[in-house]
Amino acid sequence: MEMAQGCSSNTPKSYSLNMHSDFAPMCIFSESNQGKLACEGKVENKFDMKPHRENLMDYGKLCRERTNMSMVKPRKTELFLDDNGRGMRPMPGERLVHPGQKEKKKPPVTKIDMKRTRMDRGELEKKLFKLFEGQPNWSIKQLMQETNQPEFLKEILNTLRVYNKRGPNQGTHELKPEYKKYTGDDPTN
Repeated sequence: MEMAQGCSSNTPKSYSLNMHSDFAPMCIFSESNQGKLACEGKVENKFDMKPHRENLMDYGKLCRERTNMSMVKPRKTELFLDDNGRGMRPMPGERLVHPGQKEKKKPPVTKIDMKRTRMDRGELEKKLFKLFEGQPNWSIKQLMQETNQPEFLKEILNTLRVYNKRGPNQGTHELKPEYKKYTGDDPTN
């Protein structure tokens, strides 16, 4: 088989065709503008194109060229006119944000960020019992936010709670059974 002129210089011009009929059956399908599929035909023979020996070196060069071209990343340089370099250096008090990047918002200052004062033990226990009345399971982070107490909270919790290591409430704290019916002022009820 001979190729028509108009191909690149490394493309082999003559090939040998090897015909095979022992391959997996194949069909040719087409899709219309409306999205309907249609079977156009059935493939009965398979042809393998192989360049002649005298064109083998050219074919090797062509394959290497294609591989190298696919690995080259196109890079673009853009010229900004009338910018005077303002986008290149941040102005005082201004943040530099790249075009595809979203600006990060600072979280609002909450009570937790301010200095915490240590609550009286009895007061904190009452507050914890009220919280556990409303919801039986709490994480340590949630309790710290609700009570606005630092590490001191953990000391008190060690006497009042059970830590759930397994099950649906894994990683949460729950009142000990002897405190679950507590409603009065005395925590030993």
